[in-house]
Amino acid sequence: MTLQLGDIVPDFTQESSEGTINFHEWIGDSWAVLFSHPADYTPVCTTELGEVSRRQEEFKARGVKTIALSVDDVESHKGWICDINETQSTTVNYPILADADNKVAELYGMIHPNANAKLTVRSVFIIDPNKKLRLTITYPPATGRNFDEIIRVIDALQLTDNHQVATPVNWKDGDDCVVVPSISTEDAKVKFPKGVTEVKPYLRMTPQPNK
Repeated sequence: MTLQLGDIVPDFTQESSEGTINFHEWIGDSWAVLFSHPADYTPVCTTELGEVSRRQEEFKARGVKTIALSVDDVESHKGWICDINETQSTTVNYPILADADNKVAELYGMIHPNANAKLTVRSVFIIDPNKKLRLTITYPPATGRNFDEIIRVIDALQLTDNHQVATPVNWKDGDDCVVVPSISTEDAKVKFPKGVTEVKPYLRMTPQPNK
């Protein structure tokens, strides 16, 4: 299955390190980050799971739940969690889905035969409260994920959902934003009282409206 941006993500019921997960029900009214792993006890993934544990307060502040997936079973996950906690000086405090039958991997298109037909690829899915897919990033096995970027994208998505702006290159929370083309400059000056700078008629900048 090929998931595209804007699609409602597939629902599933699967066991996890924290019990049975009914995915859509588990998301509820939150945003969600689902990130996948090819197997337990893998080195790069061990560091990533520890990082997500350390950053739980940042995710919670944005109304985001995190959930990992690995192809091994729950008992294997529990052993791996002990290693993650020890080596990364943290406590894994979110569920890891068991996907020994590849059910979720197949639903979400995580098997890429030209990369490795037997391994789940390392993908990140950002999902909004309407259960729609808003971003996918897929990483090669040897490259650790950048969770600064994942949080940055969540900030941008939540900002642009609530205000008629877009985010320019390398934008970070607090930076100026782009006024969307559908708003005239005259209307933008009313809508954005902090000011609108017209660089070109199609490129107008304004301070971040929710700051």
